Amino acid sequence: MARVKGGVNAHKRHKKVLKQAKGFYGRRKNIFSAANPAVMRSLRSAYIGRKNKKREYRRLWIARINAASRANGISYSNLMNGLKKSGIEINRKMLSEMAIYDAKGFAELCEVAKKVK
Repeated sequence: MARVKGGVNAHKRHKKVLKQAKGFYGRRKNIFSAANPAVMRSLRSAYIGRKNKKREYRRLWIARINAASRANGISYSNLMNGLKKSGIEINRKMLSEMAIYDAKGFAELCEVAKKVK
């Protein structure tokens, strides 16, 4: 049986990695041995970044809700507790949007949360 050389597959793999390294600085964009670890690191960072983005948005929403609720005379924790006890199920993203664009509606939610003990 004839020996199969790996040149074709290696060339495909190298091209794939170098395509992912497009836009990198220096040798990392056109030398496989430099590009491969850079691409692996960038893929790992992208994976982590997708998780971090969710955390960062939640932190932003909470900060916005807290600022708006304090302007209405109630703390964030008391607001969330009051809404939960009164049976209002609204997520933090929507509360944040309400705090920015619908201040009157957000103030009404704050009043509902204040009444519930």
